Amino acid sequence: MISKKSEQLFEPDKPLEPPHRSSDQRGTYDQRLNHILEAAMGLIARVGYQKASMRAVAAAAGVSLAGLYHYFDSKEKILYLIQFRAFNSLLNNLREKLHGVQDPVEQLQVVVRAHVSYFAANMAALKVCSHELDSLTGEAYEETRRIRAEYYQLTRSIVDRVLDTHAPKSTADGHVATMSLFGMLNWLYRWYNPKQTRSATAVAGQIAALFLHGLLGTSAPSPPVCDPADGRKPGPSKLDVDNEPECPPQR
Repeated sequence: MISKKSEQLFEPDKPLEPPHRSSDQRGTYDQRLNHILEAAMGLIARVGYQKASMRAVAAAAGVSLAGLYHYFDSKEKILYLIQFRAFNSLLNNLREKLHGVQDPVEQLQVVVRAHVSYFAANMAALKVCSHELDSLTGEAYEETRRIRAEYYQLTRSIVDRVLDTHAPKSTADGHVATMSLFGMLNWLYRWYNPKQTRSATAVAGQIAALFLHGLLGTSAPSPPVCDPADGRKPGPSKLDVDNEPECPPQR
């Protein structure tokens, strides 16, 4: 969950919303806030943070400028919440999906599937998170950097366990390997359209296979590229024709 401290970052001296809201009013308020964040995220992804003025955000969200300031007192708070919420959701989702998974290779596959699936449904968030961290300042920057570091450390620990288990004599640098994996994953917004190409699960399967074989060589287990759209297992993987595993249960 997002901490109260994080949600209150940049809060003005007086609350932006009136007190004593009913549950219906609270729901409406949250819905409008989320709508503004979605509109702002799409705008920032298209034109960049610097060009996305508060007036432009208001226009994109279909609210008045005064109405926008009722929810956000600064553009930086909008950017902060977009990034913090994205990584908070990503991290919590990954921890949940890793529960009960012991094998480090399977854990790595879960990481890739979770990342690709989340950002396939939130491609604008991927672009904003990939480009706009340095647009934040002060405590907003530190809070966002902290949660991104948590996500990195979790992924890095899995990459290290893969190396320790399957290539104990490898000289591969765990940091370089982890950042290379993120490079593959975070470049998706440049070429991947989940509405026109392979499913997110199929893309994740191939990325995981490429990464594992690059990291471990011929000893790497090769996950099949499974597409849940038809529920069938595809033909043999070119990476591992002689040892085709069954499609793992999706997490």
